[in-house]
Amino acid sequence: MNSVKAMRGCLLLEAEGKLVPFAEAVFEAYWTQQQDISQDAVLAALCERIGVEPQRFLEGIATPQIKARLKANTDEVIARGGFGSPTMFVGGDDMYFGNDRLVLVRDAVLRRRAATTGGETTHGH
Repeated sequence: MNSVKAMRGCLLLEAEGKLVPFAEAVFEAYWTQQQDISQDAVLAALCERIGVEPQRFLEGIATPQIKARLKANTDEVIARGGFGSPTMFVGGDDMYFGNDRLVLVRDAVLRRRAATTGGETTHGH
């Protein structure tokens, strides 16, 4: 599945505060509903669901600026040792790969937060 358009969409919608709702909609469409997120019609329907005008979205993800940002982000992850998506970094150099590592990412963030505030951070699983 080609996710380039969806990744460009995240970059486009980040400035509007819509990155998280869009990413959640894309993940649900792909992983739960087995929709083809490379298709403009699928992305347009997801945009409508989160209150983004589909035509503006499709035009925006095709701009040279958004394409260049995604390429730069991809090049940066590769330079830092990343090899796939999702690759996440905590504190700049603590790398995690895969959505099955989100619990580890959360724990690493909480450990860093506790270390910088000098206190313990409690959390449940």
